[in-house]
Amino acid sequence: MSEIRSHRDLLVWQKAMALAEHTYQATRSFPRDEAFGLTSQTRRAAVSIAANIAEGYGRGTRQAYVSFLRIARGSLLELETHIELAARVKLLPTEDATAVLAKTDELGRMLHGLISKVSKA
Repeated sequence: MSEIRSHRDLLVWQKAMALAEHTYQATRSFPRDEAFGLTSQTRRAAVSIAANIAEGYGRGTRQAYVSFLRIARGSLLELETHIELAARVKLLPTEDATAVLAKTDELGRMLHGLISKVSKA
């Protein structure tokens, strides 16, 4: 295992960044009239996950870190909801939604594990 020197070294943060990037790519095909609606909300939720992991890491206390990790988990669930809705209303092809949701599942498990580990430390 390599040494963790910053939030950038955390695999959970790296996966969250990849998910945000994938989300931006997936929402590029959304109609222009959704620019300030579902497109914006979906992207903001995706970005919020990585941002909250980083911010919590930088706070310097275990309690603050866990709090921000929980916020990240909430944003993850928000993102899942937006993606599922986009698929239901045919803004996102099912295969694209499935790919994003597979990444959210993995990241959700990682966040759950990290929250448990940091809470017990």
